[in-house]
Formats: sequence, C-alpha cells, structure tokens
Amino acid sequence: MRADRLVATLLLMQARGRVTAAELASELEISVATARRDLEALSTAGIPVYPQPGRNGGWSLLGGSRTDLSGLTATEAQALFLLVGPAAAIAPEAKAALRKLVRALPETFRGDAEAAAEAVVIDPAGWGERDKARPVLVNDLQHAVVRRRKVQLTYAGRRGSAPSERLVDPLGLIDKDDVWYLIAGTDRGQRTFRVDRVLEATVTEQPAERPDDFDLSAAWAQVVDEMEQNRSLLAATVLVQERHLWVMQDRLGRHCEVLDSPGDGWVRTRITAPTPLMIAQHLAGWGGLIEVLDPPSVQQELARLGAELVSRYGG
Repeated sequence: MRADRLVATLLLMQARGRVTAAELASELEISVATARRDLEALSTAGIPVYPQPGRNGGWSLLGGSRTDLSGLTATEAQALFLLVGPAAAIAPEAKAALRKLVRALPETFRGDAEAAAEAVVIDPAGWGERDKARPVLVNDLQHAVVRRRKVQLTYAGRRGSAPSERLVDPLGLIDKDDVWYLIAGTDRGQRTFRVDRVLEATVTEQPAERPDDFDLSAAWAQVVDEMEQNRSLLAATVLVQERHLWVMQDRLGRHCEVLDSPGDGWVRTRITAPTPLMIAQHLAGWGGLIEVLDPPSVQQELARLGAELVSRYGG
C-alpha cells in the first residue's frame, strides 16, 4: 500500500537525515522511479522534504541532521496524517506506523495530528452490501511483489477451458472498484491477471525480474486505455432529455460523450459499447426519455428487446 511506503520513507529519512532515490528503492524494494514519486508526493503533501542536487546530494528533511519531526509545522503534520489516516483504518501495518509517527511528533502537534488521521473513514461496501474483505491471495501476491520472487499461478481458463500453469514475475497489484488485478512479466511479455481467476498461487524462492524503468501507474493506465478501446468498438448517436443527462453520464461514465444540443431540451450524445446488444441493454430502460438516431443495429436490438417484453407481459 502506498501509504505504508510514505510513512516508511519518512521514518527512514529521520534516521539517516538524507537519502537518495536509489538508496530508498533498495531499502524498500521498489523501483527508483517509484521512490522518486513517493518523495515528490511527500513534498507535495506539505512535508518539508527537499531534493539537494550535486555529487553528495539526495533528499532530506528540512533541518538537516535532525532525527525527530520537530521540523514539521502543525499544518504539515496535519497534511501527513490526512494522507495516511484512511489507509491506517484498513491496514494494521499502517496503523502501527502511524502510532510510531505520533510519538515522534512534538507534544503540541499530537492532538491535531491524531484528529486529522481520524477525519476520514474508508467504507468499501456499497449500500445494502456486506463488508468486502481483501482476497487472501492479494496478501501473498503483494509479498511476492515486495520480495521480488517469482510466482507459480494456476489460472482459470475462459468459458470452461482448462486452467493453465504460469510462472510469472509479479510487478504490481491494482484494486479497481474492488476487483484486484496483477500485472506480471511472463515469457510472452507483460500480462494482466484478474486475481479472482487465480485458482492457486505459490510464491517461489526464484528471484523475479523487474525492469528498471517499470512504472506501475503508467502500466495500468495503458491497460485501462486498451480495455476501454475494446469496450468502445461500437458507437450510437442518442438524444437524451437534458434534465436527465447527468444520470446517463453517471451510469456510463466515459462511454457517454456529449456532442451538441439541438434544442428543445434535448442533448445529442455518443454512447459506446462492444456490441449493439450491449448498447441496447443500457438504453432499454429509458423508454421515451431517449431516442436512438443510429445505427440501425442498435435500433433493431431495442425493438427486439421491446417485443420480448411485450410478448411476456403485454397480455
């Protein structure tokens, strides 16, 4: 979890006074690029962390060799605890690090810092849903990423096909809307695996390979772009009543694009999905609040869905 790393980075800088991104990467078993981004995140959050160029340069806390956090102002301490507090609510390790950090603060800052840490609570469960527990495999895979060890995966096949065995180099984990993904290196290049399709994962003692320039955020952004392109293979032009446009945008997100406003309270939009049926399924419940202008394939699917409903319930 990134919040854990930020706290660990700050504590390491307290102990050493000055660190380079390479030293931090080696200590925390992350890439140099990730270490540099974490240092920049601390600085952006208001923590007095500054780079010092030159042969003996690096990153240091304002105040040079001081090994406590007395260099933090009240506002800076609150900024740090607002950043880490939500993670501490769901990660025991982050909570322990937070307690240590509180003890390192000047006495006059502790009350406000603790209040900042408790100002935000993350509730991952939607209304009417049970609390969502992190899949057990996620912890095992996370340890493999940090320790840089290869993992033997048994991965479920699609549409009833037999599971496959794969030896992978784990590069990072992503939690997207409570669905976990593993990005890993394979003998066929970088691949993305859904953790809920991993039937078994065995962490080996073989060292994993990790490209020096690997950037997890950039890698995931590329995966998302490719996936969204695949989900936008077909487009339909749809008129939506303007007062209901926000509902359409909320439900379809980036797959609802506003084109123009022809007037009379209507907005022309572009709705995308992989197939005509999927677009029709998104729109069938809107009734007279929308009008599909094109393509005919979506109009035909809507007509078919309407005929099925009339056949079943019209009598």
